[in-house]
Amino acid sequence: MLGIVFRGYVRAAEHALSDFPGGPRGYQLLTAAINGPARNQGAIAEEIGIDRTVLTYLIDDLEGPGFVARRADPADRRNRLVEVTDAGRAAWEQRRLALRRVESHLLGALTPTESATLRSLLQKVACSAQAADPLRDLCEVVTQVHDDAAPAEAPTSRQTGATTVRGGRAATPRARRRGTG
Repeated sequence: MLGIVFRGYVRAAEHALSDFPGGPRGYQLLTAAINGPARNQGAIAEEIGIDRTVLTYLIDDLEGPGFVARRADPADRRNRLVEVTDAGRAAWEQRRLALRRVESHLLGALTPTESATLRSLLQKVACSAQAADPLRDLCEVVTQVHDDAAPAEAPTSRQTGATTVRGGRAATPRARRRGTG
């Protein structure tokens, strides 16, 4: 059952992000960049679980419309830090809301109480999956997701949005052409 729901969610999320620079992976990168201080490209690649070469192409895709900027790391001039611009935050917020609508549609057959129960149960399952994939603290991710899914005041940049496609492995079109995705 989870596989059916997951596939439906991924299909709808990919559609919602189809014209976003870098698609789901570009959104994933922007989410990682928003959720913390400026970091070097290697740290972001490790956090989201993608090859550094693919990350470079994604950053290129996001730099084009001005969503991110690279700057020299003052602590080590060999490193480049990735920073989100105001335009990037606005684009991320717009897509985050679109992805929340995808989730709401997917859970539309449930009552609000059932939806809250399902979110709580999925949070427990995701936390138990941490032992299977320690790349990122999944408990932290699902807690952010769970908190974001609850009715809230104005969202902050620290919220990841309940719909981040973290498991998707679709590479950018440019990366696919190079065979790196």
